[in-house]
Amino acid sequence: MMDIFYHPKGVAVLGATSKIRGGFFLFRNALDGYRGKLYPVNPQYQEILGVKCYPDIASIPEDFELVLYFIPAKFLPDTIRECAKKGVKGIIVESAGFSEVGSLGRALQEESVRLAREHGIRLWGPNCMGLLDGHSRHVFSFMYQDDWKTLMQPGGVSLIVQSGMLSAGFLMAILQRGGMGISKVASIGNKCDVDETELLEYYVNDPNTTVIAAYLESIKNGRKFMELARGTSKPVIVLKAGRSPMGAKAAMSHTASLSGESGIYTGAFRQAGIVQVYDINELMDLARGFSKTGTCAPSGGTAILTFSGGAGIVTTDLLHDRDVKLAELADATLADIKAVFPEWMDPSHPVDLWPACEKNGVAKVYTHAVEAVMKDPAVDSVIVETLASPRTGTDYLKQIADLKKKYGKPVALWLMGIGPREVQEQARAVAEDNDLPEFAELGRCVSFINGVRGHYRKKRALGFAV
Repeated sequence: MMDIFYHPKGVAVLGATSKIRGGFFLFRNALDGYRGKLYPVNPQYQEILGVKCYPDIASIPEDFELVLYFIPAKFLPDTIRECAKKGVKGIIVESAGFSEVGSLGRALQEESVRLAREHGIRLWGPNCMGLLDGHSRHVFSFMYQDDWKTLMQPGGVSLIVQSGMLSAGFLMAILQRGGMGISKVASIGNKCDVDETELLEYYVNDPNTTVIAAYLESIKNGRKFMELARGTSKPVIVLKAGRSPMGAKAAMSHTASLSGESGIYTGAFRQAGIVQVYDINELMDLARGFSKTGTCAPSGGTAILTFSGGAGIVTTDLLHDRDVKLAELADATLADIKAVFPEWMDPSHPVDLWPACEKNGVAKVYTHAVEAVMKDPAVDSVIVETLASPRTGTDYLKQIADLKKKYGKPVALWLMGIGPREVQEQARAVAEDNDLPEFAELGRCVSFINGVRGHYRKKRALGFAV
């Protein structure tokens, strides 16, 4: 049923305008990506951006499946009645003014839902930013930035975001950072009809989606949501907002969402194998990291390769905080690494590689050490802490990425820039382009490794290939 929203046959844009505001961007975005028939609706215009404009829905000569609604909330019931006569199957209501504003808005929303169900029309929203599809390039949203046209690349990550403006900022931050391809994005707002559980089911069955991430203030059909998450081999990452009493109160005023008990959600997420995160950047980072990680056999521990003994100690503490085991490297592994070390020093774990780098250079030492720990059966994942400088180059990052693919063990990369900022940006781009996820903080590396291990433990327990 979600195909009527993502792949409709004909789209009317109610509230399209030539004035530079939301209705203009909504229509222009649809025009730039959608290749079917598009009908702007506004009685003030004969045409908009060269496309014939209609005074109302009734005057559109053909039937069509989807309406993008961007006019005052009070007109929605009449719009639903008009849509029923044109064969409309879905309406994305991007206007606000419904249950989030109080009793009058709640009554209007309830009346609209009743009418839509009576006529067999699905409602998306209201109070939302609509949707995007990275593969078809359908953008049914009033996002005002044009960057999506060049930055949005097709990929495997699909997002469900309950907040409207957050979804726009969230998406643009992802696109501007780079390193992650988009399958689908859904901003669902008040979710008066279409909700996160229905979208999760759609994404689970979507061949273009490999990773599912969500920002949610509440979950309507919690039992089914958990069953879907538990039963899929795709990682499901969730930021559940409204965990505190004041946060729950804020969620009620934002999208009229009843958040529920934090402890109940945390326990249910754990049982369903959902990766729970606690801020927006962590949600973004883990979705990106998972999109570059195809396998893991969580049976050992994590190896740490670093240029700084202090950073290695901090990372070890962070692993302990997350109950992630530091790998016990075999004597043969340490002997292998010793081959690139100066004679006066023996490696230990975490492996401080800097003395070896002083002797043999960063590229040779890191690639040698990464392969050594990758071959160790006691290692199931690796955190690589290294430098980005004009002297180190970036070819060795490609070699580390190749070793990650060869041995099938996830890697989290932490880069410290030395020299001009563009050097670090270039190194990060090389890493990301070669499916080597890079994180700005050591804690995020650990969070990612912990999430990956938990997800693949779930897959193994359910009999999925890992």
